[in-house]
Amino acid sequence: MQGADHIDLSGQVAIVTGGTRGLGRHIAAALARSGAQVTVCGRTAPDSLPEGVVFQAADIRDADQARALVDAVVATHGRLDILVNNAGGSPQAAAATASPRFFDSILKLNLHAAMYMAQAAFAHMQPRGAGSIVNIASVSAIRPSPMTAAYGAAKAGLLSLTQSLAQEWGPDGVRVNAIIAGLMQTENAEATYGDAEAQAAVGRSMPLQRMGTGDDIAGAVLWLCSGLASWVSGARINVDGGGERPYFLDLVKG
Repeated sequence: MQGADHIDLSGQVAIVTGGTRGLGRHIAAALARSGAQVTVCGRTAPDSLPEGVVFQAADIRDADQARALVDAVVATHGRLDILVNNAGGSPQAAAATASPRFFDSILKLNLHAAMYMAQAAFAHMQPRGAGSIVNIASVSAIRPSPMTAAYGAAKAGLLSLTQSLAQEWGPDGVRVNAIIAGLMQTENAEATYGDAEAQAAVGRSMPLQRMGTGDDIAGAVLWLCSGLASWVSGARINVDGGGERPYFLDLVKG
């Protein structure tokens, strides 16, 4: 990763939800390279993890398991400095026929779990008067999200939650920010965008001429968790390569 590894987070303790793969894995690896003690969570253990990253099983859609995870990390390390709420995602589903069970499951993963983790983290950050919580949102939160309407609604809720928690918890020294991730290349990119040729075409349509990577998101997380962002809270930072090209421009003649 270029330009971010110089940030020193030595001695700090971090949790990254959904950190066993995809963007979360990149975030966890970057935090570990910067000196933090990093725990990632999920329902099943991965085959491997980046150096300096440990795994603890937890289904954070359950408030009790979320709290137990945070308590266990604090019991091991004596503190918690950083929480990255990265767990999320959604398969495609037509809004007209999506079941109540499906809608509830998407909200639980993308919104409820972040609230449960934030509450559990705040209980330990507040007495120390310091902490950084970073919520990983999506461009689906700020523009129409057809076929993933529940996901877009959940991520929009996460942005609102970010600003509300920043207001409530700022006096206790806890900063809460959100990253709005743009179109990303992950191991699941083919299912979303198509083959390598299609992904390259998507990248060329963006101002910076490529799709985003896990390292792009990780760099923003490192900055938000560092002293360089000590007066940044309640922010919604777009990490999206300049944004998506408005479709109408391709329809304009002349």
